[in-house]
Amino acid sequence: MTAPSDGPQPPSDGPEPASDGPATASEREAGRGDYSGAVYGSLLAASVVVGAGTLGKFPRLELVALLLGTGLVFWAAHVFARLFGARMAHHLSWPVARSTAREERPIIEAAVPPAVAAGIAPWIGLGPQGIAWLALAVALIGQVGWATLAASRAGASRRMMLLAGAINLLLGLLIVLLKVALQH
Repeated sequence: MTAPSDGPQPPSDGPEPASDGPATASEREAGRGDYSGAVYGSLLAASVVVGAGTLGKFPRLELVALLLGTGLVFWAAHVFARLFGARMAHHLSWPVARSTAREERPIIEAAVPPAVAAGIAPWIGLGPQGIAWLALAVALIGQVGWATLAASRAGASRRMMLLAGAINLLLGLLIVLLKVALQH
């Protein structure tokens, strides 16, 4: 795995290890190219900001708590779904549960940058709407960045990397249009 300072770690959607022990080096390497949790978590964070922004004036700490709390709930839902959906026919154990929780961690980690942006935004003179727009921009930059990185690490051509980034930018712009439409 990469160092924690490298941001969200990619989950593995490949076959699960047959044993309950730690993954082998080849199993860990196979999971390095999957950034779906980080892309999904970034889009989720953007959606949370849009929903919070439509409620009117809100304290920044409330938005930070909402971003992190929603990321945590969705992470738990993904862990539960993977453990009890895919593992019903397999042995379920604490090591498997911990491994699955680690693999789904990018969903939570993707909420951190927009939450930090919301937390520090008032210190740079932004009001409630500015806080929401900054957090939304940070979430969308993360979404496009993780999608492009995923394509790159998967060995995609530059054209496919651009396509991955463009599709995620389009999804992000749809979230921005939703925010604009709900505020007017």
